[in-house]
Amino acid sequence: MRFMIIHNSNEANEAGIPPSKELIAGIGQILGEAAQQGILLAGEGVHASSQGARLTYEGGKFTTTDGPFAEAKELIAGFVIIDVPTKQDAIAWAKRYAAQLGDVRIEIRQVVEAEHLPS
Repeated sequence: MRFMIIHNSNEANEAGIPPSKELIAGIGQILGEAAQQGILLAGEGVHASSQGARLTYEGGKFTTTDGPFAEAKELIAGFVIIDVPTKQDAIAWAKRYAAQLGDVRIEIRQVVEAEHLPS
């Protein structure tokens, strides 16, 4: 089963402050282990919301709003996609990821597979 592990932003990320070398090394070690085990499918960090935009489609009309956006803790700072047998396995990897990041909120979501969709 594929899972997306999403970690939320914080004030430092939103201010454009790059992560420390120690954090980069710690996350790199975890992702390296996941890659060696063949479970890592993707993993990326994203720039602050000031570098992004938000697109809304409502009532047949598009609205685009440039960042930054309020509430850093509600924004995404990065994600990892892993392929593991169970949700508990995904949670175990997410705990390791969170321990490197420090004070963070992480969401773990199963990716919809073709067999989950109605035929």
